[in-house]
Amino acid sequence: MNYSSIKSYAKINLALNVTGKTSGLHQIESIVGFISLHDIIFIKKIQSKKHIISFYGKYSKNINKKNTISKLLKILEKEKILTDHRFEIKVKKYIPSKSGLGGGSMNAANILKYLIKKKFIKPSKSQLISICKLIGSDVALGLNSTFTVLKSNNHIKEFKNCKKFYVLIVKPSFGCSTKEIYSGVKKFSKPKFSKISKKMISFDYLRKLDNSLEVISLSKFPKLKNIKYFLEKSSNKSFVRMTGSGSAIVAYFKSKKLCDYVKKKFIRKYKNYWCKVAKTI
Repeated sequence: MNYSSIKSYAKINLALNVTGKTSGLHQIESIVGFISLHDIIFIKKIQSKKHIISFYGKYSKNINKKNTISKLLKILEKEKILTDHRFEIKVKKYIPSKSGLGGGSMNAANILKYLIKKKFIKPSKSQLISICKLIGSDVALGLNSTFTVLKSNNHIKEFKNCKKFYVLIVKPSFGCSTKEIYSGVKKFSKPKFSKISKKMISFDYLRKLDNSLEVISLSKFPKLKNIKYFLEKSSNKSFVRMTGSGSAIVAYFKSKKLCDYVKKKFIRKYKNYWCKVAKTI
């Protein structure tokens, strides 16, 4: 059997508010998008007693044997949703880990989508929701790679055919621990996304919002504060925001020309930082 190839797109939080905490888990609301930066997953059915999972590429180092993909397959087997099939899965990693770009979660989401599409599994809607929650809080967002508004009650509203943005993503050599950053949350925001509409995906609306985790990450890592300040000063026609719990900082532009211009300015000053131009999809 030949490998099937799957593009696993990076996720960005264009805005994020922490609205509360229940049973040890933080409640958030967020406006989420997906960008052209992606990992590539190769998957095929094999005759074996065990699944075979491997990672390669620049950002494959330090991925634990217990990862989002192994977790997904273990859950599917435990729930007797996946019983008679075993797979070899190879992932070429282009998305940096601990960046807030959701690389691992989106890998799991896209494999889950593939297994459903090819009818290897047939989970009910409630099972699907439960599986996603057990793997990670943002896995459900990756089931449809489109602009999404996540409400604090976990209700998801998707929007298609939205105007595209160009983004400049910058990540220093270090990553941010999601658990560590969330542990720094001392106060909660009031929910702001009670009335959801497509205008929330507009450039002018988004630039007025923020990421409430940013103040924690930037105070812990002054280099992130310097990156954000530089990007903000490079153009008054963009807005700059950390995605997720960091450490990636994203600058948003309406034009690719301006995005490329700011990238050139940035790499002249910060030569050793990972820096990538992409586009929302």
